Amino acid sequence: MQKPSVPKGTRDFSPEEMAKRNYIFDTIRNVFHLYGFQQIETPAMENLSALMGKYGEEGDKLLFKILNSGDYFADLSDDELLARNPAKSASKLCGKGLRYDLTVPFARFVVQHRNDITFPFKRYQIQPVWRADRPQKGRYREFYQCDADVAGSASLLNEVELIQITDEVFRRLGIRVTVKINNRKILSGIAEIIGEADKIIDITTAIDKLDKIGQEKVNEELRERGLSDNAVKRLQPILMLAGTNAEKLHILKQTLAGSETGIKGVEETEYLLDRLSLVPVGSPLELDLTLARGLNYYTGAIFEVKAADVQIGSITGGGRYDNLTGVFGLEGVSGVGISFGADRIFDVLNQLELYPADSLLTTRLLFVNFGVREETCLLPLVSQIRSAGICTELYPEPVKMKKQMEYANTKQIPYVAIVGETEMNERKITLKNMLTGEQALVTTEELIRRLN
Repeated sequence: MQKPSVPKGTRDFSPEEMAKRNYIFDTIRNVFHLYGFQQIETPAMENLSALMGKYGEEGDKLLFKILNSGDYFADLSDDELLARNPAKSASKLCGKGLRYDLTVPFARFVVQHRNDITFPFKRYQIQPVWRADRPQKGRYREFYQCDADVAGSASLLNEVELIQITDEVFRRLGIRVTVKINNRKILSGIAEIIGEADKIIDITTAIDKLDKIGQEKVNEELRERGLSDNAVKRLQPILMLAGTNAEKLHILKQTLAGSETGIKGVEETEYLLDRLSLVPVGSPLELDLTLARGLNYYTGAIFEVKAADVQIGSITGGGRYDNLTGVFGLEGVSGVGISFGADRIFDVLNQLELYPADSLLTTRLLFVNFGVREETCLLPLVSQIRSAGICTELYPEPVKMKKQMEYANTKQIPYVAIVGETEMNERKITLKNMLTGEQALVTTEELIRRLN
């Protein structure tokens, strides 16, 4: 019999792994609440028309499409079936798709519920997304995103707060990171001055792969996308710009002097860095002109977070997307957001072993079961201790003591409570510390005090 398995690019999570993941989700959620963000949820699937065309040509290819229910061949002619053109057939075979990210569903939510929400609308979402990508280290087909977005405000103070949120989350998780920032207006300005203004999407899509495929391959791709050799040559010193953030901005002001859009991007970046200098941000902030964020909908500031001590892709990213709600019929609503990649953060914390011991504890106390008489005594007692906020189990069967102790050890339960005939007569509990082996005869109130 063949052993069952999960699809490539997906994972099961054990109880211990879920305790770790919930530690991540709870940490991020608490910081979101600290900054006034409120939670929403959207369906796992969206209408395909809402998803297509929002992520660029490459993103569209990675959408998981859902076959229509019933006779999904009904709308296809014999000629179309024989043509075997999946891209063309998909529009008739599939009306829905699994969400690729949480940002486009958020934009759809804002437009659909615009009469019921207050602007600026600060929302967060912690839900899974799906991409038909090639699975590899740190890249999955099903993964969780933890997003915070603000809709209906063009103020750059939102970007300042999102970077503060990022810094605070990773400070609490104990992960050393660098926050890389850039601005799509700067990239548009660069495209203008090298004479390729109409190829901004091609340029950003290519240079976004710089970390993955290297400079030569990126240059090759730029040429394949129609950039002249002269334009590619002029692009190199700008992308390889070194120095402090202030030095880079000074050079960019001179280089982009002929581009109104480019200068606007420089000014926005200066504002962002200036305001962030007024608040305690522990993570290094680096202006990185190679940062492009491949998604088409970004229009202003963009940012990405890299872990300092682990070789892995970005673990958080985001930016400003002024025009996103326009595709759903609502013009003029500016948005900015950030997305934490929970699965990559999970992998980083595992590699660095940064989980606090108490974050992995589930049951704190196990009551040994000696039989029916003891059960009748223990059931109200266990309820009383649970009411005090202590996670407690009563072993369900009166099996040998050794087996019950092995259960406690396997689940890493730190305390075991023993109530036999002697303890029942004295109305007390023998409390055993499983780490030290120490035992003490205590009252219920003393037990609660010790464990709390």
